[in-house]
Amino acid sequence: MDISVYRPGELSAADRAAWTALQSKAHLHGTPGLANPFLSPEFALAVGRCRRGVRIAVLREGGEPAAFFPFQRTAVGVGRAVGLGLSDCQGVVHRPGFTWDAEALLRACGLAVWEFDHLAEGQTPFADHVTGTFPSPVMDLEQGYEAYLGRLRAGSPKFLRSTLAKERRLGRAVREVRYVHDERDPEVLRTLMAWKSAQYRRTGRSDRFAHPWIIRLVQQLFHTRSDSFAGQLSVLYADGKPVAAHFGLRSERVLTCWFPAYDPAFARFSPGLLLHLHMAEEGAADGIAYLDLGRGQKQYKDSLKTREISVSEGWVTRRHPVALGHRARRAPVRALRNAVLARPELFASADRALKRIGKIRSGL
Repeated sequence: MDISVYRPGELSAADRAAWTALQSKAHLHGTPGLANPFLSPEFALAVGRCRRGVRIAVLREGGEPAAFFPFQRTAVGVGRAVGLGLSDCQGVVHRPGFTWDAEALLRACGLAVWEFDHLAEGQTPFADHVTGTFPSPVMDLEQGYEAYLGRLRAGSPKFLRSTLAKERRLGRAVREVRYVHDERDPEVLRTLMAWKSAQYRRTGRSDRFAHPWIIRLVQQLFHTRSDSFAGQLSVLYADGKPVAAHFGLRSERVLTCWFPAYDPAFARFSPGLLLHLHMAEEGAADGIAYLDLGRGQKQYKDSLKTREISVSEGWVTRRHPVALGHRARRAPVRALRNAVLARPELFASADRALKRIGKIRSGL
């Protein structure tokens, strides 16, 4: 096995094409998680234009690329998944049957440790380094939109009836309700980011769009388009004005649900739920196999999901003092967060406290 490490701009067109081809065929080889757009070359290259330290390891056998490992690293060898904290899928994109030695890969990449929090299923060489595995809800569209609605109706008949009734009420309250699956107006993207920032502040969460590099990343991805990858903005309009919007990433078969938000003035109509149903309908028509709602417990995710996949977190480490120090700093924070998320009573209390803080900050 030969491993070469490149800066994003150094990756050849042939290697990029090989990487995309592996993703395109992933569902045929029993590794559908590798088709996730967060594992695409386009995402790694976009992060590389906004953040330092992005590198791509190409693993070759017989001179041909067999796997691709995107990562970020610091000068002292602390590594992390590309876009850690933003990315909902991480790992090595590889051809069927290919395996690798985790510590040898880190050594070739100049890493003492590699941290991940959304490791894709099937990354067997990293299995010994996983510290926790978590469900990630999915809207399964493999059999089409009507089949999805049938499963939703069977599992949550009251939810589906009430949600569809709200769309009818919205239609009576305004002159026109319109859905655009792939909106290209950058002004609407700015509206979405403003809504999302307000939501973060209102609920006491850290505002991701307070970081200029995240705004640049989203804007770059919005303008990135090919047959195998696109940044996609979906919008629900009422009387020509957006009332709900979502920006995510699309590969040939997966649409990731990344930044959803809505106008609070229309909250009684549940426009976010309506938007996701429209996204599922149009996505199924475009050949999308599933909408990945992302790890984390949310009521709307529980209502919309029809199955779950698994993602994992952990650290791959070598015997190195940098690895020991990094894990010692990060492990307690992760353990506390996961303990709160795993216990409903603790999560509810923490959520209420964050919302109170949000109201104070907002002057409400």
